[in-house]
Amino acid sequence: MSRLRVHTEQHLVSRIGWLRAAVLGANDGIVSTASLIVGVAAAAATQSDVLIAGVAGLVAGAMSMAAGEYVSVSSQSDTEQADLARERAELANDPEFELDELAKIYAARGVEPALARQVAEQLMAKGALAAHAREELGISDMTTARPIQAALTSAATFAVGAAMPLLMVVVSPANLLVPLVSAASLGFLALLGAIGAKAGGADVWRATARVTFWGALAMALTAGIGKLFGTVV
Repeated sequence: MSRLRVHTEQHLVSRIGWLRAAVLGANDGIVSTASLIVGVAAAAATQSDVLIAGVAGLVAGAMSMAAGEYVSVSSQSDTEQADLARERAELANDPEFELDELAKIYAARGVEPALARQVAEQLMAKGALAAHAREELGISDMTTARPIQAALTSAATFAVGAAMPLLMVVVSPANLLVPLVSAASLGFLALLGAIGAKAGGADVWRATARVTFWGALAMALTAGIGKLFGTVV
């Protein structure tokens, strides 16, 4: 058996759809819930009040993530479907023009004009709409919008991310709530950044530093606001 036949490739771009939603959901779950907890705790609220606020933030945030992802990705899907419908109509009305258009795309990439037309003819004979969707519109099975997948992934990972700082509220002493939740949440964010970078084949240290910095900034701001309003009230 030849090496070519046994060789398989795993392209990371196939993970874009669910990975983006998963990282966004988990990151938002940790940052928003931890920031809410730190802000409420800094306002001198009781531990039970902080826990109630955190649970409410988890439920509201998960639903918000699901709805937001579904609406936004559905808009992307609607745009893709509209473009495909337009392309389908153009193929039906003027297939020769569409053949020339596809051939010019390949020629512009460096293929000889005669060969480019031959390739375009063969691809259109196999699946004209798929060929034009991929080459002209940049739409493929690997990158197409999936609203339900994005919504469920974001909601689930948000809930998992939000549960981490909530767990720290339960196990932390009341007088150390703010520093322990902050430190643990930054650790969770660093771990999330590393996992997301590893899954996507990106630089681990850069991704970890990025999510940790913005998480620390968010918690610092909400802690300051909570301290200010807690003192005033």
